[in-house]
Amino acid sequence: MRVSLIGPFGLRPKMTMTRRALPLARALAARGHAVRVVLPPWDCPEDSGRTWQEEGVEVVNVRLPLQLPLLGHLALAARLLRSALRFHPDVIHCFKPKAYAGLVATAVWSMQRLRLWRGRLIMDADDWEGWGGWNEIASASWAQRRFFAWQEQWGLRHCDGVTVASRWLERRVRAMRAERGGVWYVPNGVEQGARGRKQQVRVREQEAGRKGRSVVLLYTRFVEFEVRQAVDIWQRVVEAVPGARLLVVGKGLRREERVLARQAAAEGLEETMDITGWADAEELAHLLASADVAMMPAEDTILARAKCPARLLDLMAAGVPVVAHAVGEYAELVEDDVSGLLAPPGEQAAFVAAVIRLLEDESLREAMAKAGQRRVRAAFAWAHLVQRVERAYGEV
Repeated sequence: MRVSLIGPFGLRPKMTMTRRALPLARALAARGHAVRVVLPPWDCPEDSGRTWQEEGVEVVNVRLPLQLPLLGHLALAARLLRSALRFHPDVIHCFKPKAYAGLVATAVWSMQRLRLWRGRLIMDADDWEGWGGWNEIASASWAQRRFFAWQEQWGLRHCDGVTVASRWLERRVRAMRAERGGVWYVPNGVEQGARGRKQQVRVREQEAGRKGRSVVLLYTRFVEFEVRQAVDIWQRVVEAVPGARLLVVGKGLRREERVLARQAAAEGLEETMDITGWADAEELAHLLASADVAMMPAEDTILARAKCPARLLDLMAAGVPVVAHAVGEYAELVEDDVSGLLAPPGEQAAFVAAVIRLLEDESLREAMAKAGQRRVRAAFAWAHLVQRVERAYGEV
């Protein structure tokens, strides 16, 4: 089977194509399919026009057109469509029903109606993009957000099938497609050998000044919770476990990491935390290895319910025991009291108690670390998840 995967943006800095589409493409190629990933690199223009082969997958960054109002957007969508069709695909799989991928899906659906293309059109949803979801925090204009909300509703209905990254999205999209069906649950996954190297890079006891000190990791984009919530949680943890340090890996869309630093300083907590920003793969592996516990707070919002947090899978694969709020897919990925600890949404006291419990019980941490790694390998490896996508391609 020949498959073209269409992205709404490039491989950086956003992660949908890097952490979802590209690993899926590699897994499809490993099973003998011919795969092309077609990207509009407007967010990483240095990739404009670049093409390369990656583990059997052809990655095509179309050349960016001149930046003209409206016409530039249509020209870029047309280049994506042309590159996808030149591959002579049996399936076109559009990742996110919005922006450029949504425009391509609209064109493909029209071509199907006119019998100009006889393949299968699959849509992928890994977030809720419209009102209540990313539209609430996106930096797009009011007109763009209105358009994205319309694209999502229209695109999820006008295609042959939909792959979804969370159970919440599965229920939502099934209701939208009640008469058509064709919805497949495909959570985010991990690639064999891409993570899970905690034992090989374990630096916990060797780092200068680290021996005997508890480290809690907050690996985040700051979209699932308010900064004040994280500060309050950490303040109560430090009161119970003096000497503990918070390692913050990641950045917010609106520089929330700076807000965190200011609020921590106001509470006298600045000496208890290190804020690193984003890290490359090698550095990230060492940072994960240095953590005793990771915390992933989340408020019970549509945005948090809809997403499948790839960072949570990273932590579990790396053998870091996790405390999370039981919101949406967080409760689907973590088996409470087996591969991690869950706290009811909004109950900060229970969340803090779970973090403290893990920090004070090394044997429990080790047991949950191993259980998390086993769960990721058994249920969330792309080598297994790809079979669900093949069924979606074959059953529509």
